[in-house]
Amino acid sequence: MTAKEILSELKPLGSASIRKVLLNHGIREPVYGVKVSDLQVIRKRIKKDYQLALDLYDTGVYDAMYLAGLIADDARMTRKDLQHWVDGAYCRGLCGSTVAWVAAGGPFAWEMALKWIDSKTANEAACGWATLGSWVSVTPDAQLDTKAFEALLRRVEKSIHTAPDVVRYQMNGFVIAVGAYVLPLSALAIQTGERIGPVTADLGDTECSIPFAPDYIRKIEARGSLGKKRKTAKC
Repeated sequence: MTAKEILSELKPLGSASIRKVLLNHGIREPVYGVKVSDLQVIRKRIKKDYQLALDLYDTGVYDAMYLAGLIADDARMTRKDLQHWVDGAYCRGLCGSTVAWVAAGGPFAWEMALKWIDSKTANEAACGWATLGSWVSVTPDAQLDTKAFEALLRRVEKSIHTAPDVVRYQMNGFVIAVGAYVLPLSALAIQTGERIGPVTADLGDTECSIPFAPDYIRKIEARGSLGKKRKTAKC
C-alpha cells in the first residue's frame, strides 16, 4: 500500500471528539482523530514496512505519523532516518512514543539518545530521555552500563526542575523506567525520585499529571513486576 492509500483509509476513521482531545494535547493540524485501537488494526495487517513508515511520517498527518511508528522496521532505521523523525517530532506524543519506541527497537538507541539529550531543542532532548526510558524496558540488564545510568540519574536530579516542560516530563518518565525495568538500579531510582520531589509541568489543556516517581515504582514492585522486561516498547 501507499501512504496516500493509507491516508484515504484513515480519514473516515477519525472522530471529532478524539481530534479535540489530541489538539488539547498539543497535536497540530492536520490530524484526523483516529483511535489507537483502529491504528492497531491496520498495524496488524501491514506488520512491518520500512518505506511505508517513512512515507507516512512525512505526510505530516499526526495519525499517519503515529501509525508510522507502529509499522516501522526498527532494525532498518538509519541514524539519518531517526534524526529526520526527531526533527519532525513536535509534540509529546511523537517524542515520547513514536520516535522513542522506534529508536529503542533499533541498533542506534544508546548512541542517538545520548546525542539528543544534549540538544538545546526541547523536543529533541525529550526524545532522547524518552528513548532511554523505552530502551531500558526492552534491553536485558546485562547489556546495560549501570554506571552510565547512575550518572544519568544524577544528571536528572540536578537539572530536572530547570528543564523545559516537555523535557521535565520525559526525565521523570526516565527515572520511573530505570526504577521499573533495571533491577540493580531500582532502589537508586526511588532514592533519586525522593530527592527530586514532586515534578510539575505545563501539559496543556488536559487532565494529565506527572506521577511521583518513587510511588509509581513502588506500585510496580507491589504487583511483582519490578525488573520484568517488555518484548517491545510499542503499544
